[in-house]
Amino acid sequence: MSRLALLRHGHTHWNRAGRIQGRSDVPLDDDARVELAGYELPEPWDKAALWSSPLQRASETARLVAGHKPMVAEALIEMNWGDWEGQRGVDLVADTGSGYRHIEDWGWDYRPPNGESPAEVRARLQPWLDALQGDTVAVCHIGIMRVILARAWGWGFEGEAPFKIKRNRLYVIDLESFRAQPEPIRLLRQETPE
Repeated sequence: MSRLALLRHGHTHWNRAGRIQGRSDVPLDDDARVELAGYELPEPWDKAALWSSPLQRASETARLVAGHKPMVAEALIEMNWGDWEGQRGVDLVADTGSGYRHIEDWGWDYRPPNGESPAEVRARLQPWLDALQGDTVAVCHIGIMRVILARAWGWGFEGEAPFKIKRNRLYVIDLESFRAQPEPIRLLRQETPE
């Protein structure tokens, strides 16, 4: 059996400000580094193949929780948010002419101006997913996780999502059936020596 566990990267100052990061290579903030250094992958995920997005917020999260450098997959880079990158979602919602929609109203073909649709993300991820063998942990971004989990849950970016993506949790998918486990697995708090 081959499984994929998805982990969202730690916080950045853009996350905390509500800015859309997309492909901007914004690093983890200091609070995230301290928090993540206190976690580790639970068994058997600590022995799984470790991959990350090429963006430093994901690769650094992987190193902190796994204790070693991940392999990097370009396919795991965040969704391209085009003209909206760097802007705040609340400001785009307030601007009725922006074209911005909440995720529940996207559908697979919704695309930010000069950006990428969930369907396009799904297409670029497929070769990487098809090549996976054995258990794999992928540290990536909420956009990537939404696309993979939407497929695994049979959700079409219409109406409320059947999952909530939280930090410091592994979202596990059986790659043979491409079905998600109903509950995520929490990262372990590292034991501090006395």
